[in-house]
Amino acid sequence: MQRIVVLNPKGGSGKTTLAINIAAYFAARGDSTLLIDRDPQGSATRWLRKRKAPQAEIRGIATFERDSRTTMSWQMRVPEGTEKIVVDSPAAIEGRALPELTRDAARIIVPVLPSDIDIHAASRCIADLLLVAKIKRTENRIGVIANRVRKNTVMFHSLMRFLEKLDIPVVATIRDSQNYVRAAEQGVGIHEMKPYTVKEDLAQWETLLAWLEPEKVLAEQPAPLAEQPAPVAVPAPEAIIEKTDDTAAHDARFILP
Repeated sequence: MQRIVVLNPKGGSGKTTLAINIAAYFAARGDSTLLIDRDPQGSATRWLRKRKAPQAEIRGIATFERDSRTTMSWQMRVPEGTEKIVVDSPAAIEGRALPELTRDAARIIVPVLPSDIDIHAASRCIADLLLVAKIKRTENRIGVIANRVRKNTVMFHSLMRFLEKLDIPVVATIRDSQNYVRAAEQGVGIHEMKPYTVKEDLAQWETLLAWLEPEKVLAEQPAPLAEQPAPVAVPAPEAIIEKTDDTAAHDARFILP
């Protein structure tokens, strides 16, 4: 079971969009997927309720909802057989809450928007992950996504310079696309939309998916070609000179055996 947490204390960074699309990708692939909505705004939960058959099932838990008939631990139980857990974290989360939120997380995704305010917030968030949650860079559990970017802009280049200094991998650069808005309205992920309409967006997800499951990428690589036997050297055929007569020796013919 793999647990993926999408977090950034700064609101509006695109956490929910990433979380629901990651969950939709795994579900569409056939993995038993659970989406945990920890954001009181409940955007991920509303998206889940829009999903209809034949879309792949995604189970959901909304931690902000209370059911007086059951205990919180019962509400939070993970269904048996779950393979992927995607957590949409709340905004304005304090650093001291990060150890509990990121416990057992195989991957932690921090989306960053290209603006001075978002860059500063992301810097603080990553510092808390390293110093408070005690996550080591060498574990390769933290990945940054440059989100809603418009390339060839001043702020995009400023964002990329900042990310290069973090010594944290930038696992994807995702453009500002209306396809994500359309997908959310329909209760689907972009991997469930018609491929020709989201071709550019799907291409930007390849590096993120490879980072989420590096072992799967390795498993899908073709096996090395078997060593071929060394070529056998074939000697060049010897030329045989046949003379027709003594006077015509200069007009010899070459006959190959």
